[in-house]
Amino acid sequence: MTGRGQARRALAICAALAGVLAAAGCRPPGAHPPPGLSASAAPPDALDQRVGVLLADQGSSRSCTASVVDSPSHDLLITAAHCVTNSDGTPMTGLSFAPGYRDGQTELGTWTVDRVVTDERWQKDADPEYDVAFLTVQPSAGKQIEDVVGGNRLGVNRGFDLAVTITGYPYDHEEPITCSTRTSAQSATQERFDCGGFSDGTSGSPWLTDLGPADGGGTVVGVIGGYQEGGDSPAVSYSVSFDDRVSALYQQATG
Repeated sequence: MTGRGQARRALAICAALAGVLAAAGCRPPGAHPPPGLSASAAPPDALDQRVGVLLADQGSSRSCTASVVDSPSHDLLITAAHCVTNSDGTPMTGLSFAPGYRDGQTELGTWTVDRVVTDERWQKDADPEYDVAFLTVQPSAGKQIEDVVGGNRLGVNRGFDLAVTITGYPYDHEEPITCSTRTSAQSATQERFDCGGFSDGTSGSPWLTDLGPADGGGTVVGVIGGYQEGGDSPAVSYSVSFDDRVSALYQQATG
């Protein structure tokens, strides 16, 4: 299966070459989601400014969703590995990040990605147990990205059945969508949430818990990816469980 980011990116490239312009939450463990549960438009607040779109091909097409994570250098993003690597596991080039993207506008600026960090098991075999990536970005207008929009904390070994809010960018939306729900176990090392609307483009969307005031941020405990590269239905989404695997990758990205 092609992931929620890569499939659409390929279509966007084809559309651009053809001169076509593209218009551009609650499940207890073991239960089915209520009928009609779906994401809604996210408000333009300080918290959602930490989430944005990855732009591919030198900014000519949209890829996935990413978000800012707190780090010592204030320059770190998190997303899904399948969003930022080629079919042979090598990092994509020509990526940039636009936080708070709305209506085709990048009013908060864009930051150029200069490093893609993924686990070697993803690089070799596209192992869905390691579908997470950290990205470092260059300063923009002399400022690090976290100093402009803030950064969410990284949370590991938090378990399942967490209250989370997920915000992401489907390709058929020019503003982000959001849903508040609970996580549940897909397997011992993968988790899920059930909420409609998370279609192509939402891979990499952060799962935030411990939300405080709008400017206080939250704790990232997942990103859409992993099993089925995030899911083959917009109503059910997956993530690698954030445990020691993700902690080790974070240390590699910030070391």
